[in-house]
Amino acid sequence: MKKSKYISKIPDAKGWVNYTDEEEVIWHDLYVRQIDNIQNRACQEYMEGIDKIGLSKDKIPQLPEVNERLLDLTGWQVASVPALIDFETFFKLMADKKFPAATFIRTREEMDYLQEPDIFHEIFGHCPLLSLPVYADFMHEYAQIGLSVDHATRVMLARLYWFTIEFGLIQTQQGLRIYGGGILSSYGETKYALESDKPLRKPLNVLDAFRTPYRIDIFQSVYFVIPNFDALFKSLHSDLLALIEEARKLGMHKPLFPPKEQSDEAKC
Repeated sequence: MKKSKYISKIPDAKGWVNYTDEEEVIWHDLYVRQIDNIQNRACQEYMEGIDKIGLSKDKIPQLPEVNERLLDLTGWQVASVPALIDFETFFKLMADKKFPAATFIRTREEMDYLQEPDIFHEIFGHCPLLSLPVYADFMHEYAQIGLSVDHATRVMLARLYWFTIEFGLIQTQQGLRIYGGGILSSYGETKYALESDKPLRKPLNVLDAFRTPYRIDIFQSVYFVIPNFDALFKSLHSDLLALIEEARKLGMHKPLFPPKEQSDEAKC
């Protein structure tokens, strides 16, 4: 497993983390910048989730506070983990309705770009939608499937997670909106995902998603769109293992992005 240069902070016996003043300011600056950026771009369920779980610009959220609200809303919790975890740990936690979150926050030098998921990405990007029952149910059932298969199949399942939970778009009555946490925590990709004429946007097809390559260090070249969250949940009720086998037989689509050494557009 790849090593991270970041180290998660160790919570005390009550689950609280002691953040420095500078780290609190970084959260404030990230929050203020992004909360304005996502207006009329994030889906309404996400915006409502921010209030439901009590996020604000004033301080880095403490996991016990978030957990108290999530437990009442959907039965989920957030679990403190090291900066990077393996598939086995990830699926075990999520199957137990515990969303893994590293407790470090990015440095000011990496406000716009880091590959490791920090607490801003995990809590601001993902946790608001964990207050939505159908989204939370998708996460739980997805993890149960992932826990039951081998590593190679988990790698394929990760593609579905990437193109939905991390970088998914949703069609609403107000127009195309964002629900993927990887976009919602990214200042640059929030605008790019909806407004750029460069990426391809198409309806979510699970087989198609399994065959679509991606890179983690650039703005995405393909975004999959769901019509609603019920459709996202129902996507798990197709025969995912059969679709994975079919995807393997058909092979991957040709990448719509350049090789890594030729690209200089970094994902925020």
